[in-house]
Amino acid sequence: MDGTNESIQGNFILLGFSDRPYLERILFVVILIAYLLTLVGNTTIILVSQLDAHLHTPMYFFLTHLSFLDLSFTTSSIPQLLYNLNGRDKTISYTGCAIQLFLFLGLGGVECLLLAVIAYDRFVAVCKPLHYMVIMNPQLCLGLVLVAWGCGVANSLIMSPVTLRLPRCGHHSVDHFLCEMPALIRMACVNTAAIEGTVFVLAVGIVLLPLVFILVSYGYIVQAVVHIQSSSGRHKAFNTCGSHLTVVSLFYGNIIYMYMQPGNSSSQDQGKFLTLFYNIVTPLLNPLIYTLRNKEVKGALRRLLLGNREVGKD
Repeated sequence: MDGTNESIQGNFILLGFSDRPYLERILFVVILIAYLLTLVGNTTIILVSQLDAHLHTPMYFFLTHLSFLDLSFTTSSIPQLLYNLNGRDKTISYTGCAIQLFLFLGLGGVECLLLAVIAYDRFVAVCKPLHYMVIMNPQLCLGLVLVAWGCGVANSLIMSPVTLRLPRCGHHSVDHFLCEMPALIRMACVNTAAIEGTVFVLAVGIVLLPLVFILVSYGYIVQAVVHIQSSSGRHKAFNTCGSHLTVVSLFYGNIIYMYMQPGNSSSQDQGKFLTLFYNIVTPLLNPLIYTLRNKEVKGALRRLLLGNREVGKD
């Protein structure tokens, strides 16, 4: 391996799952199918939200951005993983690694904040329904999305260069399937306590505070739903909010485990499979969660799929 390292100066070796070669073919097929379904599912959500006038509301404006984020998030690393799983070449260029790290950190941060924005939208819809369209006006919706993007990108602009500049003493092998920050920090041949502390502080702002905001928002939502007289109204509120809470649980659970604890407290194998989970499984499940539990989306799909036939009959 030393000779290989010397022959590819400037590149990284993504070890991935190479210590389990018997798994690579199986993982390739499973991940390829999941990735294609993720592309189809999230693209469908975006198209349906844009094409159906009934879904031109703040909630689906945010949901469209969430689907776009999921598409971008999973595409930032899965094609490279599929390439590495399908052959002996496990290398990625320094530039490719830097781009992957920047996108992974930035898009992940944006998604954390966007989920908090969606929680605020649900809070206003349930707790202040008569003023919903006034409060959630187009300017505010766009402003909230821009703030989420700005904070996510700023977080990545801070952490990506710091991580990549760490001395590695000639080490090129990344014990992961992507250029993720914890894996790159572990490669450093210097004391990384300072950068790990910075990661924790930034994670509090990008991950923990939005999560606290989501939980507080849903505390108020539950109180409001309990006082709704109509059983159908309660069911609709719980159904819509339940979809969002399911997505939040899937995404935040893994992110907190990876970034809100000391770097060496979890095994590297655990880290790989957890990263794989929130990088491919969560974006795959998001469209299913929102469509299977949401009558409005299912109705929009029916109108779009059957519209032409109905026009033809007329």
